[in-house]
Amino acid sequence: MRLVVALLAVVALGGCGGHKTPSAEDVARAWSAALDRNDNAAAGALFAPNATVVQNGSLRLADHDQAASWNALLPCGGKITSIDRRSPSDVVAVFDLKERPGHVCDAPGRQAAALFRVRGGKIVLWQQVPVPSAGQGQSV
Repeated sequence: MRLVVALLAVVALGGCGGHKTPSAEDVARAWSAALDRNDNAAAGALFAPNATVVQNGSLRLADHDQAASWNALLPCGGKITSIDRRSPSDVVAVFDLKERPGHVCDAPGRQAAALFRVRGGKIVLWQQVPVPSAGQGQSV
């Protein structure tokens, strides 16, 4: 009986501590994948409460519903072609823009870039930035 209890304790403890906070790169990739499948709820869930979006002005997304609604307005999806890690919390992702389900992309085939600032596995800042010059990012 003691052996069974000891084994159960080891199994239970083995499951603890395995949770790792996703990196900024992981979050940028997850956001892009959610957007490409038109899963605006999943994309919105990656934003922290009161996250800031900077794209033709600044906008504060108070909660998940606002974040999901903002993502639903984006006309394009995109394939990440490079990610440049600026700091542990900041990455710039470059995308080749493409159509996404239920939307009409206004710039298919063009590139766009966004800065993702991530804390605790959530986006606290999403900012459209100029596409970096060739050779600045890491290839994907």
